Amino acid sequence: QVQLVESGGGSVQAGGSLRLSCAASGRTFNTYGMAWFRQAPGKEREFVAAISWRDGNAYYKDSVKGRFTISRDSAKNTVYLQMNSLKPEDAAVYYCAVRVRLTYSFYAQTDYDYWGQGTQVTVSS
Repeated sequence: QVQLVESGGGSVQAGGSLRLSCAASGRTFNTYGMAWFRQAPGKEREFVAAISWRDGNAYYKDSVKGRFTISRDSAKNTVYLQMNSLKPEDAAVYYCAVRVRLTYSFYAQTDYDYWGQGTQVTVSS
């Protein structure tokens, strides 16, 4: 089992920044990658960003490229999401997820095995 705890959500005005953190604990030695998804009210949960635990390669949803940065601290089993130039459409509950098996994609929810409880991000215009 792996436990994930997110933090760093909050309310900002458009153009502002937030940094989300997600700390993993438990059986983390098989971590292949971690990711952030988000879900806005009335919408499906969607992929935001992912990072490979082995080589640090990062992948992003097109609409956040250049504004969001995913990073990891392997020693702390923690993944971060730096969000800059936030827009009202970025408002959502952000979920952290971890992948403990080898998969050939990392954009789908089904690629991930454990999930955090989510942290709210509110962006006012």
